[in-house]
Amino acid sequence: MKIAVVTGASSGIGAEICKALKARGWHVVGLSRSAAPEADEHEPCDVADRAAIETAAERVRARHPEITLLVNNAGIPARNSYLDAEPELIESVMRTNYLGSVWCLRALLPALGPGSHLVNIVSVAGLVAVGPYSASKHAQLAFSRSVAVELAPRGVSVHTINPGFIETPGFPQRSRFGPILGRLAPGPAFVAERVMGAIEHDRREIILPRWYRVPAWAQALAPGTFARLQGLRRKTS
Repeated sequence: MKIAVVTGASSGIGAEICKALKARGWHVVGLSRSAAPEADEHEPCDVADRAAIETAAERVRARHPEITLLVNNAGIPARNSYLDAEPELIESVMRTNYLGSVWCLRALLPALGPGSHLVNIVSVAGLVAVGPYSASKHAQLAFSRSVAVELAPRGVSVHTINPGFIETPGFPQRSRFGPILGRLAPGPAFVAERVMGAIEHDRREIILPRWYRVPAWAQALAPGTFARLQGLRRKTS
């Protein structure tokens, strides 16, 4: 039996990943603050709390000494800028979006053997710098790319998933962008199916949907110009 652990499993992308895995015959353990009805088992856990992660991971490993898949999906929004965000929000978003992935991997690493997979749900925001949320995703992206190298000798495959705007309960995009532009934000099932494809076809880093590659490439190739254009846009908005 293939065992998967999914963080942030209670709703949105995490819940859809649980459903997609179960449809493919996986046994899914959900880690989340709220109940995870789409998982086979649930461990209450706030990934912003390292001690809570270690306690939950110990319980999971006691039941499942071998885990084939860990999905670091848990995340919280932060649309503020560095100039107006509360200090507590900046700290919280880093603890959840970045450090939560680090501590979950370390806590469950003894159960990840050769042939297992690590999926990190990062974001296009990790490729385009805009505020504290983006910084947390930049850090998570660097973490994902780093452990892809570090876990290779162990035979663990790492998959980095970078979604753009996705309509979820925690990140309601359609109400933010309106009825027309909001239609461009796909639902969480879209991401879940692409995650399954990344695992099954060994795709190591993907951007969803594909058109988000344009701003990512723009900042990577011309960061100064990109920053000036962003500054002009904010000045005129």
